[in-house]
Amino acid sequence: MRMDAFTGALILNYFLSSAFHLFKKIGRFFHIPQEFLNLPLKDMEKIAGKEMALKLKNWEKYFNVEEEKKIMEKEGIKGIPYFSPYYPQILKEIPDPPLFLYVKGELESNSWRQCAIVGTRTPTPYGKLVAHRLSSQLASRGITIVSGLARGIDTEAHKGALECGKTIAVLGSGLMRPYPCENKNLVEQISRKGAVVSEFPLYTPPYRYNFPRRNRIISGLSAGVVVVEARKRSGALITAHFAIEQGREVFAVPGKVDSPVSEGTLALIQEGAKLVKDWKDIWDELVNLWGKPEENIRGDNFSLSLTPEQEKILSLLTSHPQHFDVLVRKTNLSPQEFYFHLFQLILSGKVKELPGKFYIKVE
Repeated sequence: MRMDAFTGALILNYFLSSAFHLFKKIGRFFHIPQEFLNLPLKDMEKIAGKEMALKLKNWEKYFNVEEEKKIMEKEGIKGIPYFSPYYPQILKEIPDPPLFLYVKGELESNSWRQCAIVGTRTPTPYGKLVAHRLSSQLASRGITIVSGLARGIDTEAHKGALECGKTIAVLGSGLMRPYPCENKNLVEQISRKGAVVSEFPLYTPPYRYNFPRRNRIISGLSAGVVVVEARKRSGALITAHFAIEQGREVFAVPGKVDSPVSEGTLALIQEGAKLVKDWKDIWDELVNLWGKPEENIRGDNFSLSLTPEQEKILSLLTSHPQHFDVLVRKTNLSPQEFYFHLFQLILSGKVKELPGKFYIKVE
């Protein structure tokens, strides 16, 4: 078959997806991948090793490239190789850029107005609310939110951004095997208002070792990375460390000092990450890099759309302080559910917390 550059990139990327250590060695061929595949076997062995060189020379035994192309066309998935003018310029600047991107949706090729929000898969109600709110507020001001589609903080970041702006999900699996499964509908929403991206061939399972690689793309696509709750050893911290290596800004949301999911964010702050109290802390830092993004749907006064539970809580509150336990009993919610909604009201400025777990309505 005729080996053009696009086909060469698809084939070479298929093998690099299981041999990440070869990225730097083969990197100089990213503009002309078909030339690497056409090297004499001995020359190829010097670069890729004997075993990989033999596989590459017999690639048709392992990879049906025409079938991959057919599925991409059927599913509306674009292929963007490194040499394409549509390849994101921001991603070309990292040490190990992916050779090939599978994209469902629209991925801007020349935008720095992107910020990652990542964190633990097991967040507290506080963490979920902060991630959702920061994402929504930044997205409403023209910043595309990048995250990894994982359970917990990543999911909240995508959902918050979808309320009024764009988001990019970077997968640790192929686009035909999105993970986790419960986010399948979210994937479709994101592809309509942003992009779902992966460097892995279409049906690649979510292998554990894929996710650290995925994280370098999350930070690589972003001008800054915000970590909202993370344990000491977590994927979110890997993303933050990639960001540091790539020269990106790193932000961290503080949490309770005795909470396991605050250990990572507090450590980042100790190491010099910018502490985030609200969206303006992120905004001010990023605006210095590329000027003020155009605001779209919402202005500076972020309006909270109340849920029935929040309306009920607000109706119970007055200027007279009431204790947390008393309010919980009046609502018939569990303490966890009650605090989830109460905290959002506090963030919106509609409720004020007083010492001793007492609360009042802000008139």
